[in-house]
Amino acid sequence: MKKLLILCFIFTITFSQNKKLTLEDIFLSTKFMGKSISGMQWQKKENTFTYLQQDTLLKVMNIMKYDCETKKRSIFVEGKNLKLDDATQPMKFSSYQISENQESAIFIALPPERQYLSRLTPAGNLFLYSIKNNSFQQLTNYSEEIYHPKFSFDGKFVGYVFKHNIYSIDLSNSNITQLTFDGTENIINGKFDWVYEEEFGIADGSRWSPDSKQIAFWQLDQSGEPDYTLTEWDSLHLTLKTMKYPKAGDPNAIVKIGVINASTGQTNWVDLGIEKDIYIPRILWKNSNELVVEKMNRLQNKLEFLVYNTNSKIISKLFEEVADKYLDIHDDLKFLKDGSFLWASERDGYRHIYYYGNNGKLIHQITKGQFDVDQFYGIDEDSKIIYFSSSEETPLERKIYSIKINGNNKKVLTQLSGTNRANFSPSFDYFINYFSNNVTPTKISLNKNDGKLVEVLEANEHLPINEYQLALTKYFNFTTTDGVNLNASLMLPEDFDSTKKYPVLVFTYGGPGSQVVTNNWGGARGALWNSYLCQNGYLIFMLDNRGTGARGRDFRQITYGQLGKIEVRDQIEGAKYLSSLSFVDKDRIGIWGWSYGGYMSSYTILEGADYFKLAIAVAPVTNWRFYDSIYTERYMGLPQFNSANYDDTAPVNHAKKLKGKFLLIHGTGDDNVHFQNSVNFVYALQKEAKQFSTMYYPNKNHGIGGGNTSFQLYTLMTNFILTNL
Repeated sequence: MKKLLILCFIFTITFSQNKKLTLEDIFLSTKFMGKSISGMQWQKKENTFTYLQQDTLLKVMNIMKYDCETKKRSIFVEGKNLKLDDATQPMKFSSYQISENQESAIFIALPPERQYLSRLTPAGNLFLYSIKNNSFQQLTNYSEEIYHPKFSFDGKFVGYVFKHNIYSIDLSNSNITQLTFDGTENIINGKFDWVYEEEFGIADGSRWSPDSKQIAFWQLDQSGEPDYTLTEWDSLHLTLKTMKYPKAGDPNAIVKIGVINASTGQTNWVDLGIEKDIYIPRILWKNSNELVVEKMNRLQNKLEFLVYNTNSKIISKLFEEVADKYLDIHDDLKFLKDGSFLWASERDGYRHIYYYGNNGKLIHQITKGQFDVDQFYGIDEDSKIIYFSSSEETPLERKIYSIKINGNNKKVLTQLSGTNRANFSPSFDYFINYFSNNVTPTKISLNKNDGKLVEVLEANEHLPINEYQLALTKYFNFTTTDGVNLNASLMLPEDFDSTKKYPVLVFTYGGPGSQVVTNNWGGARGALWNSYLCQNGYLIFMLDNRGTGARGRDFRQITYGQLGKIEVRDQIEGAKYLSSLSFVDKDRIGIWGWSYGGYMSSYTILEGADYFKLAIAVAPVTNWRFYDSIYTERYMGLPQFNSANYDDTAPVNHAKKLKGKFLLIHGTGDDNVHFQNSVNFVYALQKEAKQFSTMYYPNKNHGIGGGNTSFQLYTLMTNFILTNL
């Protein structure tokens, strides 16, 4: 296997480019910035979508309309018309929505101020443009932010959240009605606390019923959640910012689900049972009178699907999903008009789509095989055709497929090797495909539902990647000493010479369900920076350890209860494999990562001190007791019952093992992985008299970006690598 790999390296490198990348090219210029379709929204009544386009002459933003049948573009809303009578300039807006009947649009002003802590997306005041009458008016006039404005389905109302309460605007007369009255700093209606949004991927906490007569909503009582305080360092006496953040084993918010009568304001509460230490990660309307509530236990291994009838106030269980270890939350529950439904489950060991009757009884499994369905896009009920993406051909790629609801006639709709991501029209007649691979930045195309190309919408051919010395990526796999086959990739300089010895930098993430070994475009921080290092004489190695995604439930969940142990073992196996290659300098192997990857690089340099000379950890978890309840308990269980593994997998408890060069980086304003993690790690290393380097970024969050920060950060890491590896 190694000989074949080396021969492949020799014979595939036959081209040459003139330009070398610089860090300024990558992080300070816009030359590699790709174009997309800004503000794209499908219109439900026809096969059209709208998007934003700058009018460079008038310096306003127009809403354009694209007709999929004719391929014609037209101005749908002129930006110059978005101006109040007493205003001198059209408004600047952060986003827009168009009503389902396409008679009006709401525009959301920029928020009053940046929310330092909140992971929620606040909005400024609301403005209404009547497409029918060409009129523009302001709907709200608040000095504080609002959240999650949206049309009712009939287009007659707009609901939103203000000061933790839900409001509705009657668009016929602009009257505002307050619908909940108990909102406080601790009682929040229609939106979420930090941990729900971060770990369940939900921000908007209310749902209009299909007939626009009711609003279902979450209420969270977060008074029992512990406070966490962050410090802003840019004032004379410092500014303290407090947020609610439950860590592993802490009390969570108590959740309730209410249903408001939009006319009377009366709220009825769904009976969720006597157990309060639960999660409600999803709700959705089955029809105008039945609300489906997904109820999950604290251990996250049981998910009940409850149906609440808003007329009878009776709640019944539709079905449930149970796992030995844990369940992942997703949005792949699709109800059909007759009440039957589709659901994605891992019950056979791989993520597949199942068909259930209206009574919650399984009819049959639709997709089958030793591969994971990646995205379930939905079903065309008229043709009974389901659309989805999967890793069927290889875990490294994603293709789009269609299949009949009976499990027959499966077709692949995308042919190119790489990563495909689809956005289907409501009718499922068309889809927009976002495609890339390791040498191709994202290309956006419009396709028919059989995969036939209609038009390339954005080719990104202006990007000058062919002018530069980009690295060559080779994908392969190898078998560990304990018999596990792992996927890996190696990036090589353009002038690679297999008779030389190269240092290797390993990039890792390694967390549950993640992947770094994928055939897609890595962007500035991936493809370009890695190519920069390659042109400076390094190889870049990536490995998807056990616990990562697209290889089935058991491969992913083997790390349950002991995060880090098996993953680090596999990364050490990767270093052993690299050491066996004739062109690798086994004494110059380093590793780096960010977030979970920072945890991995920290833990690996300690446990694999004999194999790794260098590590860089950016924003790492250094003790799972410091991280949030939902994520940590999903993969580690409760610390009260798994104390030994919590302690044993914490890098802070292994500081004495450090031998190599180590750079620790963190933003002091990180509301996700708290700066506390790095401070405690520093303290542990100092107690062991270990020498290391560190850099902190005042007031920067988990992404450590803004201004010249990325350039400074990557220059720092580059210099550390060039000096020490």
